[in-house]
Amino acid sequence: MKVLIAVDSFKGSLTSIECSEAIKEGIQAVSKNAEILSVPLADGGEGTVEALVHSTRGIFVEKEVTGPLGAKVHATYGILGTGHTAVIEVAAACGLPLVPEGERNPSITTTYGVGELILDAINRGCRDFVIGLGGSATNDAGVGMLQALGFSFQNKQQKEIGCGGGELTKIRTINTSRAHPALRECTFKVACDVNNPLHGLNGAAYIFGPQKGATSEMIKSLDQGLMHFAELVSSVLIKNIQQIEGAGAAGGLGAAFAGFLNGQLLSGIDLILNTLGMEAKIESVNIVITGEGKLDGQTSLGKAPLGVARLAAKRGIPVIALAGGVTKQASTLNELGITSYFSIVNEPMSLGEAMDPKVAYDNLKMTTAQLFRLIFAMKK
Repeated sequence: MKVLIAVDSFKGSLTSIECSEAIKEGIQAVSKNAEILSVPLADGGEGTVEALVHSTRGIFVEKEVTGPLGAKVHATYGILGTGHTAVIEVAAACGLPLVPEGERNPSITTTYGVGELILDAINRGCRDFVIGLGGSATNDAGVGMLQALGFSFQNKQQKEIGCGGGELTKIRTINTSRAHPALRECTFKVACDVNNPLHGLNGAAYIFGPQKGATSEMIKSLDQGLMHFAELVSSVLIKNIQQIEGAGAAGGLGAAFAGFLNGQLLSGIDLILNTLGMEAKIESVNIVITGEGKLDGQTSLGKAPLGVARLAAKRGIPVIALAGGVTKQASTLNELGITSYFSIVNEPMSLGEAMDPKVAYDNLKMTTAQLFRLIFAMKK
């Protein structure tokens, strides 16, 4: 029997790699002869770099960059095993956890460090990029990132604007002539699972600003800055970045990638599965094990387990999903390719106990072993 393990992380408890190892040990406790292929997963958010680097036997690169508040931070990105594709989570350089709660202010936070990571990868020979959006502390429409890449945004005094979303209304001219020349050779595939426009009541400031520390007055000001920026880009570059689905993702980074770097904004899990060549990997297996920390209604909206299940369903391959928690809404997954799903929590315990890494690891291993005892018994 050939088994494919393709599991997302159990966030706050186990990484995708640790989950895969626990499941593998559970299978091997029942059968030493099972052929097991482990492909750690992510959906374009947290854990994307680790999953893709591990699955492609790539390398991690640590780089000191400008953090969201302007101070230097150490950020890690990956270069895939092919050697020419870099994978970057923007949160590594401008993520909310990098800003102390009392200092969160999207009027001043910058995406400059994201551009520095891209430059470092370009200098290492990378020309293809996989970008994970999400978790940013910023609302600068990606202007900071673009400045790091050589784009210029000047005020009426013909001086470069400063950092943060509060500076967008000051922009009077946009100069693209000094952008890094290698950008013309680069492709950017961007994992983006929201469709918010850049500005407006459903835009970056109003929807995501509050969690980044924006007050109600600040939100209005930030939204005006995004609208001004979109109008200027429309008149100068003849590009309507406002109407791009996902333009408002990560404080407007979606607009920057699509409007200035010709990036493709794609479903996170579809992008990751394609990058991993998952369709080819799944062809010859007998059963697939997938899962994540919690299976619920959100899982059916494009998360990792469903993406894997859809590929398996094309070939009639059964799929078992394992999770720490399973809600009633997860029942819809049976209609979408997941054959059966199970919680790994086998006795009453608090959420804290269930999420303890050792407890979760042991529960995942034990549940897998019991399932495969049944599977192998039925094959006799």
